[in-house]
Amino acid sequence: MKIHHNEQQKLFYAEATKEERFPLKEAGFWFHGPEYRCSFSGCKCCALGLEWTWWTTKPEVASRLLEVCDDDAKRALTGHVQSMEASRASDAKIDIPCPEGLAYRPFQRAGVAYAAERNATMIADEMGLGKTIQALGLANLKKAKTILVICPASLRLNWAREAQKWLVEPHTIQVVAKPSDDVTSAGVVVINYDRCKGPHLEALKAREWDLIVVDEVHYCKNPKAQRTKNILGYWDRKNRTAVPGLVDRAKIKLFLTGTPITNRPIELHPLAAKLDPCEFGNFMRFAKRYCDAHETRYGWDFSGASHLDELQAKLRGSFMVRRLKKDVLKELPGKVRQVVVLNQNGCANAVKAEQKAWAQAGGADFDALKASVELAAASGDQDAYRAAVHALNAAIRVAFEDMSEVRHATAEKKIPAVLEHCDDVLENAGKLVIFAHHKKVIAAIKEHYGDTAVVVDGSTPNDSRQVAVDRFQNDPSIKVFIGSIKAAGVGLTLTAASHVVFAELDWTPANMTQAEDRCHRIGQTDSVTVQHLVVDGSLDARMAEILVWKQEIIEAALDNPEKAIEVPEANELPKLKYPKATDEQRKACTEALRMLAGLCDGPLKIDGRGFNKCDSAIGKSLASRSLDRELTDGEVFLAKRILPKYHKQIGNDLVEKVKAA
Repeated sequence: MKIHHNEQQKLFYAEATKEERFPLKEAGFWFHGPEYRCSFSGCKCCALGLEWTWWTTKPEVASRLLEVCDDDAKRALTGHVQSMEASRASDAKIDIPCPEGLAYRPFQRAGVAYAAERNATMIADEMGLGKTIQALGLANLKKAKTILVICPASLRLNWAREAQKWLVEPHTIQVVAKPSDDVTSAGVVVINYDRCKGPHLEALKAREWDLIVVDEVHYCKNPKAQRTKNILGYWDRKNRTAVPGLVDRAKIKLFLTGTPITNRPIELHPLAAKLDPCEFGNFMRFAKRYCDAHETRYGWDFSGASHLDELQAKLRGSFMVRRLKKDVLKELPGKVRQVVVLNQNGCANAVKAEQKAWAQAGGADFDALKASVELAAASGDQDAYRAAVHALNAAIRVAFEDMSEVRHATAEKKIPAVLEHCDDVLENAGKLVIFAHHKKVIAAIKEHYGDTAVVVDGSTPNDSRQVAVDRFQNDPSIKVFIGSIKAAGVGLTLTAASHVVFAELDWTPANMTQAEDRCHRIGQTDSVTVQHLVVDGSLDARMAEILVWKQEIIEAALDNPEKAIEVPEANELPKLKYPKATDEQRKACTEALRMLAGLCDGPLKIDGRGFNKCDSAIGKSLASRSLDRELTDGEVFLAKRILPKYHKQIGNDLVEKVKAA
């Protein structure tokens, strides 16, 4: 096989045999042949006189088979390959002006180097890697005289402080906190999203900016929101004209976010379209390709996900640099998530009320629904997978929309158990970060810890938030930081603690991840433990595992395309790459599954035999399937995950055969 490039037609095409079509098809090449007569004029393959071939115009597709490209094709792919490498780089040979006594970390230099080659960039590094410092490093490198920073209100003072610290040239810095603040003369203006309107917006648009930085830019994910229109611009359908946004006044646009996808890929489109309108400007093309957009009886559904590996390649090749802490900060330990189940002491009635309300709402078994998704994906059944995904999503929506009141009651009742657990943690940990949602829960925790705790919630004045953070970070007498998940979940650095407790859950995975990373960021020297406290039998107890599952899914979609296979919003069966099972392994799994499934009809706790409650749905389903046919590689993979824990029942010899490579 050999891949060639035609410069005139901007086309990559393959010289391959019929047997070599599979890697080309998997990479994303299209087929042109005699049986596929062109229905349009100007076909590039016909123009080249190619009767049949596999072809693509996309560098991100051709680069997947770089090893079989000829020299011309490799030269044509040089820019794309270099951009991909730079988007993951952990260092760069570049001299960036820096104040005396300070220094950029190697990966921060690489981020600045990537952005310096473009007029529009998104730095989407995992939270805690210093995106603020990279933005200010770019300002130093480009010698920016006028800089506008748009950020959440809680981060304004932090931006002003970092700008004063990192900018090498003297600047006047204006933090916009009230309507009367002047934005017309300062070299650096820091303003929050909600103040980018009215007179301030017009005054800011009247200026030309060397650099505009939009921090936590996922705040602009909704194209219908007024703040998105003000900052990114929009299409005026009535007058059929494009209305420019504030960022269009910048010579260099820099978007910052640790969570470019908070729930589903469609949320990325407004940002991608602004940074690269040629590639991502067409909404429907983006939605159909990457969001599995399809018409339903209720209209278009854009909630899915598809071709995530291709999307990531395009983003990195166009405007996105993203690195993970585990890749660039080898000295930073990992993060461990735990679900801690509290007993029902004092909560029994609240849990019963939850269970009753859940039953009345048509509540479902989340464990069984999740197992159905995994089983359908492992077996390769498209229809079953789609049905299982929709069932799980429907259950989550019901839980979120109909159960908020009873969940609130349970949250208040479990406060004593939460405080008891946190007291135990503090005996072994130097400091502790506690996140909650409801005001009564936050107030009760603050009352318990008194002067040894600081609080940041929605009512905390912006100028007091950094004071609270500084006290927690530097004052030995302050042992506990209590934060609202949303108000204290972004922008703050709480590395004095390595233990995070969620007294309540937020069912948006990205919000939880952001809050966790207040501790898991630059400056952390210990492994960070994250604990979700849930009451036994409560709805949160059922949802906690789903929440962690979805957090891992979103991380996979952004950072590991081959793992991006379990996105709950997807409507298309993902292409799974399970390990190839040996005949002996398949036979051993079948024998063990049948043995455990036949021991008893109840869960493990009844008589100490058979599958436990958690594994029963998957285990018994796999055993039943093995009676009619051989298990697929995916089903063997699922069996290998659960069988070793039952070694006392099935014997160590059989377990070794199950685990054999």
